Amino acid sequence: MAIGVTIDVKGGTLAQYDQAAQKMGYRPGGPMGWPGSLFHWVTKTADGIRVTDVWETREQFDKFAQEKMGPITQEVGLGAPELQFFEVHSYQTAGPKG
Repeated sequence: MAIGVTIDVKGGTLAQYDQAAQKMGYRPGGPMGWPGSLFHWVTKTADGIRVTDVWETREQFDKFAQEKMGPITQEVGLGAPELQFFEVHSYQTAGPKG
């Protein structure tokens, strides 16, 4: 079952997010590049940043968080995230162009 996750980082900045994303090999508008990741976006909040993702399974997100996201976000100085998970009833993609 697909899951949605919001990742709130109080005190986090978009500059720190950009640094972490670059270290992960991601670029704005590019693919996530991790198995199971369906959708990702980030925004500034009143007290930090929020990342919103949709993943094919919770297990795929957990593997990504443990192996890639956690170590790199710590490296760039992002604090401990607050995670909230949701069961995804339905999602759509842009699909093929043309």
